[in-house]
Amino acid sequence: MASGIKDKVAIIGMGCSRFGERWDVGTEQLINEAFGEALKDAGIEPSQINAAWFGSALDQANVGNSAIPLSTALRLQGIPVTRVENMCATGTEALRGATYAVASGAVDIALAVGVEKLKDTGFGGLPVPTKGTFNDLWIPYCSAPAGFAQLAAGYRSRYGVSKEELKQAMARVSWKSHVNGAKNPKAHLRKEVSMETILAAPIIADPLGVFDCCGVSDGAACAIVTTPEIARALGNYELVTIKALQLSASSGREAGTNQWDGSYVQNTRLAAKAAYKEAGIDDPRKQLSLMEVHDCFSITELVTMEDLGMSDDGQAWRDILDGKYDADGKVPCQIDGGLKCFGHPVGASGLRMVYEHYLQLLNRAGDRQLVSPSMGLSHNLGGVPYNSVAAISIVGLL
Repeated sequence: MASGIKDKVAIIGMGCSRFGERWDVGTEQLINEAFGEALKDAGIEPSQINAAWFGSALDQANVGNSAIPLSTALRLQGIPVTRVENMCATGTEALRGATYAVASGAVDIALAVGVEKLKDTGFGGLPVPTKGTFNDLWIPYCSAPAGFAQLAAGYRSRYGVSKEELKQAMARVSWKSHVNGAKNPKAHLRKEVSMETILAAPIIADPLGVFDCCGVSDGAACAIVTTPEIARALGNYELVTIKALQLSASSGREAGTNQWDGSYVQNTRLAAKAAYKEAGIDDPRKQLSLMEVHDCFSITELVTMEDLGMSDDGQAWRDILDGKYDADGKVPCQIDGGLKCFGHPVGASGLRMVYEHYLQLLNRAGDRQLVSPSMGLSHNLGGVPYNSVAAISIVGLL
């Protein structure tokens, strides 16, 4: 039976660019901004990296279809570099590739990089049909807000929550992210917004208003990983190790059968169950110190709290309004501003989440530093609730 990867891989360096509308730089500069910080943090030379994984999901105009842009940007001569893409789970997928390579003993030191320059792509609007491919059977031509607004309808129907109550809880999710993002110098959006402003914002896809939706950002993030033994030999004694990396993808069940009522995301529940088992977590509400979840829309974060087992089914909206996930709550969520305010360059987001945990665990988070955190969970959700890929990464102190 597989033993998993718990504590077999340590993170020795991480970096993250400033997220935002980065019209002044190109994709290569974003990559180097993140990589330079990670390399300095790790205290190694580029020549010591044995392999790299490169995640980019939507930026084909700048990145193309291969991993060559990464090896060129960083002058990674003569080592294997692999391009990965898995919608919004792309950054975590890059980390998974690098982590598995180290855990297997195939390489000593590996690099994971995620980048997206979405502002240059003009990304937005309705999905583009893929000319009759199998994927078209499962993704109707609707906008992302419309796809996720269905979560709100399903949730209200199942649990009998009023529209006003749910709207208040969703607003609290966004309000919290703006409060946290204001303390983060690398965040795209750094202005606090009042509950009244959030509630009064124009509707995009009922009940999602403007402030219930994350924006479109440019940015990059990266991680350098190795074994704990090599990390110590390099002089790292306070180690952040990977406890679990799990992923679940849709099989067509949600969209093609009547077995799903639209009130939850099955793939998040499956990935979380596997990740908790791999990390040895039997009570996530007590064992997790902080979370970064895929708050592409405020309703997504609310439902994810139940999918991760952090709130009882039908009760996340109450927990949110009670401040359970605020910066001073029981389990802070989106302490860096989340997708909502840090930003969402699709290929970078999974690694950006782990970057925040890494800083928090090593007490390097500045004004947003929590008191003695020990373990953090990151969650990505790619696609739409009825056709998705969910990724969970858990990191903690060794």
